[in-house]
Amino acid sequence: MDISGLPGLDRRIAGCRACPRLVSWREETARAKRAAYADWTYWGRPVPGFGPADARLLIVGLAPAAHGGNRTGRMFTGDRSGDVLYEALYDVGLASQPTAVHAHDGLELYGARVTSPVHCAPPANKPTPEERDTCRPWLVQELRLLRPTLRSVVVLGAFGWQAALPAFAEAGWPVPRPRPVFAHGARYSLDGLELFGCFHVSQRNTFTGRLTPAMLRDVLRAAARAAELPVTEEKG
Repeated sequence: MDISGLPGLDRRIAGCRACPRLVSWREETARAKRAAYADWTYWGRPVPGFGPADARLLIVGLAPAAHGGNRTGRMFTGDRSGDVLYEALYDVGLASQPTAVHAHDGLELYGARVTSPVHCAPPANKPTPEERDTCRPWLVQELRLLRPTLRSVVVLGAFGWQAALPAFAEAGWPVPRPRPVFAHGARYSLDGLELFGCFHVSQRNTFTGRLTPAMLRDVLRAAARAAELPVTEEKG
């Protein structure tokens, strides 16, 4: 596999200006900043995927956070959702450290990659269906480049699930009709690709206990095993 293809795709994603509303929002947020990050130079561009080009496990979120990925330039980095996700990835043996602070903090993922169906931070964390569909070709291209090694996918939340299924189909995996239904812990097989559903690591879900760290670790372990990746077992 030509792994130079994915870095090139990431660079093209970072230069995208296809959605006027998202371009305006991400750039205005980068100028205005949040008081706590007044000394930061915000990324303020589309956020590409993060992780190795030969990943066996892909994690699909929703979109970057205005003061998280839109600030740091790396998926799920610099916000509380990312704190939960990367700690869980570390706990199961898929990340080199449990924290994600900035793009040069030394974090590495082992056999796993993180991406999203929408690469720009949207107002109120809600991309429109049109923005989701406009961004889909990037995910399709990413899936095609990952296909030689990709064995399992964890999709975080119903929005990501609805956005990802058409991308899987366009990338060449047979998606049944009716389409698989999202649920936490759901698992479906798509011609050699194991698809897992997981509640999103949003603050609403993690603060209320709808998604606990143990629930997230269980899904990640199952997906890692399906991808034949080594995992750290639950203690106790």
